[in-house]
Amino acid sequence: MEKLTRSYKRDKIEDNYDAIIIGSGLGGMTTAAFLAKEGKKVLVLERHYVAGGFTHVFKRRGYEWDVGVHYIGEMHRQTMIKKLFDYICDEPIEWADMGEVYDKMIFGDDVYDYVKGREQFIAKMKGYFPAPEDQKSIDDYVNLVYETQRNQKEFFMEKAMPNTLSWMVGNRMRKKALKGNRTTLEVLSELTNNKKLIAVLCGQFGDYGLPPSESSFMMHAMLFKHYINGGYYPVGGSSVIYDRIAPTVLKNGGHIYTNAEVDEILVQNNKAVGVRMADGNEVMAPMVISSAGIVNTYEKLLKREVVQKNKLKEQVDKVKPSVAHFCLYVGINEPTASLNLQKANYWIYPDNYDHDTNINNFLEDSSSEIPVVYVSFPSAKDPSWEERYPGKTCIDIITLASYEEFKQWEGTRWKKRGDEYEAFKEEFAQRLLEKLYRYEPQLRGKIDHYELSTPLTTKHFVNYQYGELYGLENSTNRFDQKFLRPQTPIKNLYLTGQDVVTCGVGGALASGLLTASAITKKNLMSRMNQKTATA
Repeated sequence: MEKLTRSYKRDKIEDNYDAIIIGSGLGGMTTAAFLAKEGKKVLVLERHYVAGGFTHVFKRRGYEWDVGVHYIGEMHRQTMIKKLFDYICDEPIEWADMGEVYDKMIFGDDVYDYVKGREQFIAKMKGYFPAPEDQKSIDDYVNLVYETQRNQKEFFMEKAMPNTLSWMVGNRMRKKALKGNRTTLEVLSELTNNKKLIAVLCGQFGDYGLPPSESSFMMHAMLFKHYINGGYYPVGGSSVIYDRIAPTVLKNGGHIYTNAEVDEILVQNNKAVGVRMADGNEVMAPMVISSAGIVNTYEKLLKREVVQKNKLKEQVDKVKPSVAHFCLYVGINEPTASLNLQKANYWIYPDNYDHDTNINNFLEDSSSEIPVVYVSFPSAKDPSWEERYPGKTCIDIITLASYEEFKQWEGTRWKKRGDEYEAFKEEFAQRLLEKLYRYEPQLRGKIDHYELSTPLTTKHFVNYQYGELYGLENSTNRFDQKFLRPQTPIKNLYLTGQDVVTCGVGGALASGLLTASAITKKNLMSRMNQKTATA
C-alpha cells in the first residue's frame, strides 16, 4: 500500500504534474481531490512535518488532541457538506452525533443549552426568555438566519465564474446576500433590546472570532445555521479527514510532500509556471494553487515586481487578519466515563453579558477577565477513543489572544523562547484551568499533563504572520471584497482555502469546490450531486 505522505527531505519530487498546490489544509486537499477526480496529477507541498493543516492531531505523552476540528454541523443528512466529504473521501468518514445538547452557553451561574433541531432550539430559547416580546424576537431571529443563509448561494457561486462573466452578472448575484452584510449587533438590535438575549444568541461567536459589533451577520448566519441540527465528530479523531482524502489524490498519480517549504511562486510573462523550494530546487507545472492564505501568497511567495504589476498590495491592504488564540491541551490519566464529562462544548463567559466590552478590555490587557473560554471534550465525543487510548482523557481549552503581547518574543525559536515566556504561559494556563475547575470541580488534582500554545506557536506551525486562527477576519468589510475568489490577476495562479469563502470546515470544503470548478470550468457541484445520489 502506498504511503499517504512523502517527506521532501527523503523523497525526490517527480516531474510532470498538472498542478502544484501549496498547503495541505482542508482547502488545499479538497481542491486536490476534485482535480484528481477530473484526471489531474496533483502535487501537494506542505511546509510542516505533518500534513492536514488544522485537521491534524497533536500527540504528546500518550495523549492526542485535535488542533482545529472540534465539531462539525450538517452531518445529519445529505447536506452539501456531507456530499462534499462523501465525494472527495476514498472511504466514508463515520460521524458521531454529539447528542441533543451540542453547545452550552455559560454566563456565571446561568447556563443556556443549544439543542439540535430548529423547532427544538426555538422552544428551548423561549423557555429561557418567556416574555412575549422575547418570544417574537426569537422567532424573527431564526427566520432571518434561514433567509440570510438562502440568499448567500449565488454570492458564493459567483466566485467560481470566469472574470468576464462575473463582470457582467456578478454584482446582481451578490446583491441579495450583501443585504445581510451588516454587523451582527446591528441586526439583532433591530429584533430585540434584550441584551441578555442578544448575548446568548451570539454565544458561538468564538467559532468565527469577532464579537457582535464587529462580525458580519452573513458569517453569523452561516455559522448558526451550520450547527442548528446538532454537532458531529469524526470517529477516530480529526486526522481521519486527511487520511480519507489523501488516497483520492494519490489514485491519479498525485503526491503529497511534508517538510516541503515553498520559497517562491515562479511567474513568467505574468503566468504561474511552478515553484522554487526553500532549498532552491524548482518544480514546474502548468498551474499553481495556493492554500497558504492570500496575504502569505501575495506578500511572501511572489516577487515584488509581480505584486506591483498586478496591484496586489492594494488588495492585501483592504483586509485584516482574524484574531489569534491560546489553546491549552489537557490530559488526564483516567477514563472519560469515570470523570462524568459530557459531549457538549462549553462556552464560558463573564456574567455581564457584554461580549464586545469584555473582548476589548482583554485584548488591551490580558490580565483582565477572560472574555470567552471554549472547552471541548474530544475523548467524550469520539466513540473510538477508549479503544485507541484506554484509560485516558483529553480536553481542549481555547480563548482569544492579542498577537501584540507576543511581539517581544518574535524571532525566538519554538521551545526555546526563554523563562519569561514560559512563566507567562504557566500563569495563563492556570487561569484557564481554574475556569475548567469551576464547572468540572471533580477534575482538580487529576491533571496528568497540560501545555499551552500561543499565537507564536500558531505562527510557527501554520505560518500565519500574526498567529491568526481563521485567516481573514469575518467582518462586513471582508464580504465586500470581490477579489476574494479563486482567480488571481496572474494567469494560472489560483487561491483556495478559508480566505476564498470563509473560515471553518465548511468554508474550506466549499473553497476547494469553487477553486476546482474555476480551474476546470465545469459544474463540479452538479457532478458531485449526481455521484453522491447514486453511491
